Amino acid sequence: MNPQVSIIMGSLSDMPVMEEAARFLDQMEIPFEIHALSAHRTPGRVAAYAKGAAQRGVKVIISGAGGAAHLPGVIAAYTRLPVVGVPIKSAQSLAGLDSVLSILQMPSGIPVATMAINGARNAAIYAARILALTDNVLAEKITAFQESMANKVEEANTSLKEIKYRFKID
Repeated sequence: MNPQVSIIMGSLSDMPVMEEAARFLDQMEIPFEIHALSAHRTPGRVAAYAKGAAQRGVKVIISGAGGAAHLPGVIAAYTRLPVVGVPIKSAQSLAGLDSVLSILQMPSGIPVATMAINGARNAAIYAARILALTDNVLAEKITAFQESMANKVEEANTSLKEIKYRFKID
């Protein structure tokens, strides 16, 4: 079985954020891989990885990076696959804003879909939606996931009705 999604991060310190993507992909039963690659420390490996990802069956790449956050853009420069960038708030970052801007401000022709700071779970959901375009079983799982989120909101409203205040009307 080949991975359909690849999760790439600059270093192991990014794993606490990126594991949210892994958990969601696992929940949806989407085969994935996880690697640490550095745009600055291992640029040759990043280029080789990105160039060969499609041949290995990867369909979407999720790339997390903090600080200058060049990794998603470098990967996007070497592949035709969709790249989803996750800006990571790291110890060296400027509250993650430097990472957001580094990933968001890609030049024309090198697109990277950019999630919120530490938004690895949304990156996985986005990747799953891309895959679901050609996978009806996965599309049904995504629909069920969305329905479960809506049900949680309805359950919250039911619980809120039980809370009493003197001037609360409903």
